[in-house]
Amino acid sequence: MKKTLAILAAGIGSRFGGGIKQLAPVGPGGEVIIDYSIHDAIAAGFSRIVFIIRHDIEKDFHEVLGDRLEKLCSPLGVELCYAFQELTDVPIPVPEGRSKPWGTGHAVLAARDVIHEPFAVINADDYYGKDGFRKAAAFLETGKLGLVGYVLGNTLSDNGGVTRGVCVTENGSLTGINETKNIIKTADGAEADGVKLPFDATVSMNFWCFPASFMGELERGLPEFINNMENPLKDEYLLPGVVDGLIKRGENVTVLQTDAKWFGVTYKEDKPAVIESFRKLYEQGEYEKELYGDLK
Repeated sequence: MKKTLAILAAGIGSRFGGGIKQLAPVGPGGEVIIDYSIHDAIAAGFSRIVFIIRHDIEKDFHEVLGDRLEKLCSPLGVELCYAFQELTDVPIPVPEGRSKPWGTGHAVLAARDVIHEPFAVINADDYYGKDGFRKAAAFLETGKLGLVGYVLGNTLSDNGGVTRGVCVTENGSLTGINETKNIIKTADGAEADGVKLPFDATVSMNFWCFPASFMGELERGLPEFINNMENPLKDEYLLPGVVDGLIKRGENVTVLQTDAKWFGVTYKEDKPAVIESFRKLYEQGEYEKELYGDLK
């Protein structure tokens, strides 16, 4: 069975360089976080990668990342494809003054012409760990809905508060996601605006497993979202909201729990710690000096 990974990269800025966190070098050979996601996905059995970007960054994306990855992936039999999230790809005229992208649900829907099989979705700027990709690849065989769930304590920053989708689960199934802002580490765990949170709470890092039919759900749901917007300049069509609607209709969403540690550059101060974390992974033998060498 062909396994496809969709990478949400439309948020990468149009000016590439050291200030763009998705392209900040974090590996010993200048590797960026996307490199590790693609390596781990291929090792887990994914054979198709779909980058969801914007047309205005297409040229720069190829020059900085895409062309290099194409040369690495092609000999491995891994196909690289592109889909484009655009502000005008909605069934109404774009509201005057709207510049904010339409959200993660809209981004995935942008790939409707290139994804026709079960697929996983991740962010471009998160390191998810090998275990998450292995579990996602195996779960895609079921053709059902799933979410790779992370331990809250493994996803926090030492440099400030973060926003996480805290999962509500029952018997291994997702029943809801509470978007929680400003979660910080404390001496005895974590808290958000004074409210304590369990360090071992399950959170979503936007690593989803979807059946092919999910594209149809996104397509049907977009007009409803548009019609019910409260703020046409800022409201977003988000994956958790679409999934929540399916749960309320009786769909089961399996939580694939992983103890993998998440890395990400939420704050510029996070970068040294992320670089050190990758250094340790190399030291432990998780990756070869030539990152893709073990796949050849």
